[in-house]
Amino acid sequence: MSLPDLHIGPVHVSPGLVLAPMSGVTDSPFRRLVKRCSGDAVGLVMSEFIQIEALTRGALRSVIRMSFHPEERPVAIQIYGADPGMMAEAAKMAEDAGADVVDINCGCPAPKIVRRGGGAGLLRELPVLAEILDATVAAVSIPVTIKIRNGWCEDSLNYMETLRLAEDHGASAIAVHGRTRLQLYRGSADWDVVRKMKLAASIPVLGSGDVLTARDALDRFAATGCDGILIGRGAITNPWIFRQIQDEVDGRAPFAPTWADTVDAIESYLGWLADMYPEKVLPGRLKMMMSRLLKGFDGAADVRATALRMDDPRAMLAYIEAACRGLGIWDTPRDFGAGGGATVETEAEAGSGSEAVAA
Repeated sequence: MSLPDLHIGPVHVSPGLVLAPMSGVTDSPFRRLVKRCSGDAVGLVMSEFIQIEALTRGALRSVIRMSFHPEERPVAIQIYGADPGMMAEAAKMAEDAGADVVDINCGCPAPKIVRRGGGAGLLRELPVLAEILDATVAAVSIPVTIKIRNGWCEDSLNYMETLRLAEDHGASAIAVHGRTRLQLYRGSADWDVVRKMKLAASIPVLGSGDVLTARDALDRFAATGCDGILIGRGAITNPWIFRQIQDEVDGRAPFAPTWADTVDAIESYLGWLADMYPEKVLPGRLKMMMSRLLKGFDGAADVRATALRMDDPRAMLAYIEAACRGLGIWDTPRDFGAGGGATVETEAEAGSGSEAVAA
């Protein structure tokens, strides 16, 4: 078996493994972390989703969310909203910033987003989505893609209708998360939807939902024939997951990072945070990442808790290293378990109005 690759317009995505958009997570430092840990096994990275109103009025936070480093390419910038003209303007801004792809969020289930007509709300307003696609595709020369859910609820599964609309109105690819809007993140993702869409589609189809291990990804490719897979939550606690998938395909034992590898990765992440954010926000950002990457700390929960109470980023890392060495686990490979890491509640799942989602 080999991993599929795909073309999104002129953009070659090889392999078809994509870091999914997650608000509060997939900023440039995290995308660089994943690329550092998984290398060329990451075919495409996607930004946090960006509100078009904030972006078009030049809000600093939105402009920062759109920034990226050349080593991240190819990069897709995801935008959300419900106004065709503003979506087109935002897409043009993404193109001017150097994005390789612009993605339209039609899947975020957060009430704050849906009430304003964006995210999964567009699945109930397909004529509006058609207008958005027409305006956005006409405004840019880079490929435009969309990310959807199965439908609003079990009684209105309109993924095939949405696929046809995407094809007819110029989308270069479509990704589907196998849950309805009303499901939020409960239950299991329905990957048979991905299979059905792939059989009927004339554009690349990517699947998303519950891919937490290398085996999960390979099983989904085999079962659906999809062109690509988006991985979100699985990469939060295990940014090596893309590399592990490639290892499985190539017949190698999946890479098993040690605690030394983990701390080294966090040190790199801290440097990239410092390049992007004011010093005062570094401790908070680092603690969020450490709380994810230090899951499964061999029963030493008190060590993890102590580190997360510190305010000096360098002191946090030094303490973790000393604790690992003291416990004799510094060079011990980590066990991510059958689930690839603990389930992580993202901003969207907590209902803050941000999208996280994809795998």
